[in-house]
Parts: sequence; C-alpha cells; structure tokens
Amino acid sequence: MIRSMTGYGKANLEKNSRKYQVEIRSVNHRYLDISVRMPRALSYLEETVKSEISKNIKRGKIDVFITFENNSLEGRKISINKELAREYIRNLKELAIEEDLISEIKVNDIARYPEVLSIQDNQDDDTIKKEMIEVVEIAVNNLLEMKKIEGEKIAKDLNNRLEFIKEKINELSELSTGLISEYVVKLEERIKQLLKEQEIDKSRLAEEVVIYADKCSIEEELTRLNSHISQFKNLLNLEGAIGKKLDFIVQEMNRETNTIGAKSGSLEITNDVIDLKTEIENIREQIQNIE
Repeated sequence: MIRSMTGYGKANLEKNSRKYQVEIRSVNHRYLDISVRMPRALSYLEETVKSEISKNIKRGKIDVFITFENNSLEGRKISINKELAREYIRNLKELAIEEDLISEIKVNDIARYPEVLSIQDNQDDDTIKKEMIEVVEIAVNNLLEMKKIEGEKIAKDLNNRLEFIKEKINELSELSTGLISEYVVKLEERIKQLLKEQEIDKSRLAEEVVIYADKCSIEEELTRLNSHISQFKNLLNLEGAIGKKLDFIVQEMNRETNTIGAKSGSLEITNDVIDLKTEIENIREQIQNIE
C-alpha cells in the first residue's frame, strides 16, 4: 500500500541507566532530506541515524530529535587531584594564620574547588551505537505505521477520483460517436441546399466524412487515458516509493486531455474536458503527499 510523506514517530528506550528518546517528523519534499538534532556527545552517530532512516524512507523532509541521558557508571571513573587539593589546603591555612582566622577546612569544601575532582567518561561507543540503532528502528516503524494509515486514506480518495474520470471517458466516447453522425446529417443538408436538384455524390460525401472523423476522433486519446488509469491503479497497490511515477502518469493524462480539448467541436465535450482537467489537477495535488 502507498505511504504518505507526512507522519510522526516516537520511541523511548532505557538500558543500564541510559535513557534515549527519538522523535521523527516527516513532511513533503521532492527528495530525501534528513536533519538530525542530537547531543554533542552523540554527534559521531549522526550518519548512523541517517543510514537507518534511509533504509525504509526514500522521500520527504525528515526532522529527527534525539535526547540522551546517561546515568550509568559504566566506563566512568572519579579522579582526585591530590596535589592540587593539598595546595589549596596549604594556602588556606597560611591565609588563616596571616589573617588570624579560625581554620575549619573540610573535605567537602576542598572537593568543590576547580579541578580537584574530575570524572573520566570512557563510554562504550559500540554499546551506545547498538542501543541508538534499536531505538531509531522503533521510532521509524512507528513513523511508517502512521504514513501507511495516511496513505490508505489518500489511495481511497484517488481511486474515487479515477472512477469519476472513467465515467467522463465513457461520456466522451459516446459524445464523439454522436458527433460524427450529427456531422453527416448536417453535411448532407448543406450539400442539398447548395446542389438543389442535383444528385449528391455519395462517394464524395463519404470522403468528407472520413476526413472529418479522422480530424476530430478522440478514441486514441481516450484509449490511452484508460491505459494510464490502469497503470495508476496498479502502482497504488505496490510497496515503496511510487510518487514520482504517479506524477509522470498524471502529466501524461493531462497531455491526452489537452489533446481532446484541442479536437473538441462540441460544447458538451468541452465541458467534460474541463471536468477532466479539474479532477486530474486534484489528483496531481494529492500525489504530492505520496512517498
């Protein structure tokens, strides 16, 4: 089933005190354009995230928002700069003596001074990468589910519009046939008026009818329109990115309709052509939402 380019997917993952949240928003775009916002500590995974998304999505403007909270002690080590701490203590004691102050130096106070304590974070990049891929896959699947639901609605609407176009094609076929019969009657009447008592040359009349029929016939265009509708419907039942193919078919449908309009010698046909062009334009607008 076809997929809309508009959708939203979200996923949360918590493992070993590491918390991930991934949000993906997708809107219409001619090509695939992925933008990722994530903490600087995870920036090395940006291309990995884009790669995971592009495996399943081929078109659309994709905005990805990632938050990450690491409360795990894995790979973390607290280091105390003892020499610097002793230097702080020595200077504080000297200051207390010089200024006649009561010296109450506490460890907690020293630990707050700059560069006394430091945390070395040797995180396991491979583990975090695997966990990131896992949560992105969940978010992408949720996004795809929403895109499919929207795609079903679009497909239903498109099928209804295609049925309307088929009805107009049948009407045009009947009008076109009647137009030739009407022309024969009018041509005979005109010739009788011109020739009066003279006998009508049936072969010449037939020749004129053939020329007119060839000039105003729209059967080929109608046949091609029916073929385009069949191709369009077949594509609606395929998986994957079909938006560009549908757009091409709509262009061809519009071309055939313009040709019919150019050949039109009847107000009724002209009105049907206007209805056709309006409906084809509605279809063209709809397929801009299809991946």
